Amino acid sequence: MIDFFINSAWAAPAQQEPGLASFLPLIILFAVFYFFLIRPQLKQAKQHKQLVSGLAKGDEIATSGGLLGKIIEVGDNFLVVEIAKETEVKIQRQSVSVVLPKGTLKTL
Repeated sequence: MIDFFINSAWAAPAQQEPGLASFLPLIILFAVFYFFLIRPQLKQAKQHKQLVSGLAKGDEIATSGGLLGKIIEVGDNFLVVEIAKETEVKIQRQSVSVVLPKGTLKTL
């Protein structure tokens, strides 16, 4: 008699979702992140590694801290850079951001 006043709650039939269609937005998002963020950063890191490994005595450089100078000594992890006449500083190789063309320091 109670079934007459209250409807029975039956479970809805299960719906099947396609497997690839549900992951497609996630795959597209990962592809966008890879091509616009990850790949350029890896390329830039590779170029900086080549720049740092190619440093030699006599190169004129600019550091990430803004120092300009000429390399006097090259070590495994550090460089000795002459920033003024008879003024030398020791810096890490990784802090070099740019190798300047020869003669740039004379024009400044």
